[in-house]
Amino acid sequence: MATNTIRKITMAVLAPAMALGATVGLASAPASAAVWNSCDRWGSANLDGYKLYNNVWGSGAGSQCVWANSGTGWGVWADHPNTGGIKSYPNSTKTINKTIDSLGWLTSNYNVSVPSSGAYNTAYDIWDTDHQYEIMLWVNYNGVVGPIGGYEGNVTLGGHNWNVYKGTNGSNQVFSFLRTSDSNSGTVDAKPILQWIAYTKGWMPGSETIGDVQFGYEITSSSGGLNFNTDNLTISGG
Repeated sequence: MATNTIRKITMAVLAPAMALGATVGLASAPASAAVWNSCDRWGSANLDGYKLYNNVWGSGAGSQCVWANSGTGWGVWADHPNTGGIKSYPNSTKTINKTIDSLGWLTSNYNVSVPSSGAYNTAYDIWDTDHQYEIMLWVNYNGVVGPIGGYEGNVTLGGHNWNVYKGTNGSNQVFSFLRTSDSNSGTVDAKPILQWIAYTKGWMPGSETIGDVQFGYEITSSSGGLNFNTDNLTISGG
């Protein structure tokens, strides 16, 4: 994710930038006028303590535009071909900068509207500050998509039941938690998930500093143009 998406960039050859008319982004925005929109592949903005990022990073990507009414209410229109490989991860990022040991809490509320077609996942992407570890929490997914690594079992943590996968992309360790049933809204408590990784499994040290907590959509295909709406998102840690 640039610095925001190190794992993704190392896995793909970047596609040429797409020339998009401004009307595409405006047409895909909600009826109320968005305070910010961009069809630039690396378009970004800081709103209300969150960084919004269009983040079209994958090979063979199509067109994509992001809009935002606030840091917690935003969406994406994407038209990516029905080919393999992740094309983008549009997201909203909150910076935490706390060690796992010192975290008093790390919680998030989400409410999304996602399409019934296409191939994608709706996921949190949690990074340590030196990008050695990546923790992904998939709250819903559709189409032919899958996590990195091998299956490690099932666990109930942070208010959800997950299937857990562990692997590496060659640059960092990746721990993926896939919710066993799709959810479009809810609350995630990430602190017990991080403690389970560090202390129950020993996969990363408790002294590791959690840097960015991202929430967005890893889109593999969305042919014809699909909308992904973040109706509400809050991330809080301290």
